[in-house]
Amino acid sequence: MNKDLYRYFERDISWLSFNYRVLLEAEDDHLPLYERIKFLSIYSSNLEEFYEIRVAEHRGIIMKKKFTEDTENDNDAEETLAKITCEVNRQQQEYYRIFSDKILPELNKQGIYLYQDSKPFPFHEEFVRNFFNEEVFPFLSPVMIQKDDIHTFIRDRRLYLIVRMVRKSKHIGEAGYASEYSYALMKIPFSKVPRFIELPEQDGMNYIMFIDDIIRVNLPVIFPGYIIDSCYGIKISRDADIYLENEKGENIVENIRKKVKKRKIGDLSRFMYDRQMPAGFLSFICEAFGIKREDLVVGGRYHNLQDLAKLPNPKGKALEQKLPSPMRVPFLEEMGSMFKTIKKKDVLLHFPYESFDYLIRFLMEAAFDPKVIEIKITQYRVAENSAVINTLLSAAQNGKKVTVFVELKARFDEENNMSTAERMKQAGIQIIYSIPGLKVHAKVAIILRQDSEDGSKRRNFAYLSTGNFNEKTAKIYSDMALLTSNTEIITDISKVFALLEGKLFAPVFRHLLVAPFNMVPELKRMIQQEINHVQEGKRGRIVLKMNGLHDRNMIDELYRAGENGVEIDLIVRGICCLIPNQPFSKNIRITRIVDMFLEHARIWYFYNNGEENLFLTSADWMRRNLSRRIETAFPVLVTEIKREIIDIFEIQLKDNVKACYIDENLNNVFKRDTNPLKTRSQLTIYEYLRNKNEIAGRAQ
Repeated sequence: MNKDLYRYFERDISWLSFNYRVLLEAEDDHLPLYERIKFLSIYSSNLEEFYEIRVAEHRGIIMKKKFTEDTENDNDAEETLAKITCEVNRQQQEYYRIFSDKILPELNKQGIYLYQDSKPFPFHEEFVRNFFNEEVFPFLSPVMIQKDDIHTFIRDRRLYLIVRMVRKSKHIGEAGYASEYSYALMKIPFSKVPRFIELPEQDGMNYIMFIDDIIRVNLPVIFPGYIIDSCYGIKISRDADIYLENEKGENIVENIRKKVKKRKIGDLSRFMYDRQMPAGFLSFICEAFGIKREDLVVGGRYHNLQDLAKLPNPKGKALEQKLPSPMRVPFLEEMGSMFKTIKKKDVLLHFPYESFDYLIRFLMEAAFDPKVIEIKITQYRVAENSAVINTLLSAAQNGKKVTVFVELKARFDEENNMSTAERMKQAGIQIIYSIPGLKVHAKVAIILRQDSEDGSKRRNFAYLSTGNFNEKTAKIYSDMALLTSNTEIITDISKVFALLEGKLFAPVFRHLLVAPFNMVPELKRMIQQEINHVQEGKRGRIVLKMNGLHDRNMIDELYRAGENGVEIDLIVRGICCLIPNQPFSKNIRITRIVDMFLEHARIWYFYNNGEENLFLTSADWMRRNLSRRIETAFPVLVTEIKREIIDIFEIQLKDNVKACYIDENLNNVFKRDTNPLKTRSQLTIYEYLRNKNEIAGRAQ
């Protein structure tokens, strides 16, 4: 087919389809109640970041009257924003329907009453009044609003109440006189009091109240000279996409720190208001704060509902998702020494199904092993008070040379990365900072170790992963990691670090695929190889799992392969701009899986006439990953491990509980086949790995 006929989903509308799939988990009454509430929280948190980054970028384009490469569609930014607003408003209606019609009744059924009215029952009035006076009132700072006056700056990610009232000395007729109204803005003191307050039990029923409503019911105390007419919640989102790509030089840390601070005062990207707010009230607020109609997003009575993740659960674990406990790996347990184990054979770890502790043990053993000379590692996102960082500090204190590449441009983790880098620097660790124009997204570590007393022999070890060195996210992100002493793989990893250290500028890799060097050419070669096999009358098969598929050049390669008869299965969690079920997308199916763990591993499989090439990687097929980041994809060379990953692929493709097909209209179409055997892939994978470990344990 003529390539000019190829079409693509718009990036941001595709992402909204993914976030809607997250929202659908909240409607699944097979899930424990607080698991469903958790997905309401995740949906809101995702949408917040979407407005801070993607919507803010489109608004910036409109302001500058030009386009950036990231828009990559035939529509201008105004049309894209209009589509976004339309879809978000539709989803918001669904959100509040699920919350009101599904979640609240189920809470009541479980003996939990979440107040949805500012007036407490008589048996709670005294508690609410006392709590407000003692815990809330001292931290309130209401500010009167005048149209032509200097206004208080409205912070992003904060909750505000806007109150409309009239002086008690004024007379307001039945219809009211707008000119007589006074308005006040009041920030909810989120850092001083929790969002949800547990009230005393009554007749076996538990009661919870939004702090918003505790303030609302006490408004006459705050404004004693006024009659309260009405009060509504608002919140805004601001542009948080600070440009850091080309920061360099000795002052890189200070330059980035200054830019991160500016994030708090970015341009407006969303103004959320209560849909019950009268038109005249809304018009006054828009005029007073200079808010444009295109900034408006309809919300409900409550905003910042990502806070639902903190909703108290007075009934305990019965209402929560019971996550499978991370497994121990018998082979690693029996050997004791991680180095001895990895010398014998490569080890593949599956997080969170198997314990992340093995990485900590690997690094800790390196910290105390007298034969270890040096540790090198990349840092993209680490946990606060990171156990990984603590092992590196221990290694430095034990006299090891430790080199850490710190990516300061990891969005929203800049400050944490700067502070951990400073801690490491003070401990004597060599810190290498960001590369101008590139983000380093690869997740690799290498241990340089002597293998003889005189140091004449070396046996080095490496850790390569699809996910971050982060023990917190490793409990909820599904990732894979390889521990190896394969000298050929380690030679390539050493070249990656030489590149980061500025010692190598034109690397040649034999086994790793490294962006922006050989990754794209090798991917195109392997796709063409599958096409060639089909043309020779053989089978062509590609299975790709990733978080995002956006790069049009690579989508075109898949379109071309599908047209030529290659069977293609895509497992794409988030953005997917490839349109299925079209003449140009023959033989291509797209699966999306959303469940208790975040699907985060990226896996590439090429049948290759039965030889089966398999890569694990940190890279999505987004333009930024393939051309503006240093990424690594590493081959799986051990037959046993390769079979294990292929089995897991097959389990995911059989999922008929949590898997959806993405159709040509970006709908999430649940796989509901006639197979009486229900496969919820994440639970099935856990059982698969548990059985494998049990068999391995019995064999030892």
